Amino acid sequence: MRRGSMVLLAVVAVIVLAALFVYGSFKSAQNQLVGKDEAVKSAWSQVDVDLQRRADLIPNLVETVKGFTKEESTVFGDIANARAGLLNARGPAAKIAANGQLDSAFGRLLALTENYPQLRSSEQFIRLQDELAGTENRISVARKRYNDAIQTYNTFILQFPNSIWAGLAGYQQNTAYFNASPAAHEVPNVKF
Repeated sequence: MRRGSMVLLAVVAVIVLAALFVYGSFKSAQNQLVGKDEAVKSAWSQVDVDLQRRADLIPNLVETVKGFTKEESTVFGDIANARAGLLNARGPAAKIAANGQLDSAFGRLLALTENYPQLRSSEQFIRLQDELAGTENRISVARKRYNDAIQTYNTFILQFPNSIWAGLAGYQQNTAYFNASPAAHEVPNVKF
């Protein structure tokens, strides 16, 4: 009887240790998931801040260009609509799509400036263009950090046994990567 009790006690101890190991593994993965999810949210927040800065600078640039060009109203309307779309977009996927439209409209504005040499030499235009160039660099860095955070998060979720724990905790793969807009694939037309 004593030997049977020892075997039963050993089996119970192994089961308890296995349960503790599984629970510890789950809690560890869950804590890491929370951290990685927060890193994605933080990185997105920085992208959002930089996109807002850009959206705030664009009206000033548009007004400066309007002072030199009176007949280019469709470009200005497209920029206003794209900017409104960006400001009204909710969530990363919607803002990424709206940003693509703004990139395209903004590209047409910059192409328009090539037709007005007096505009390109305007001190206010040069200052705004420099600020926008700096903002574009900030956006580029923030996009990279955001995409890196998503990649780290997704890689963690897809690895075994994290995939099991992620599913149990309700975490899913994030697919809202920032990609280049279709306008970025077009070769710029440079004239000298």
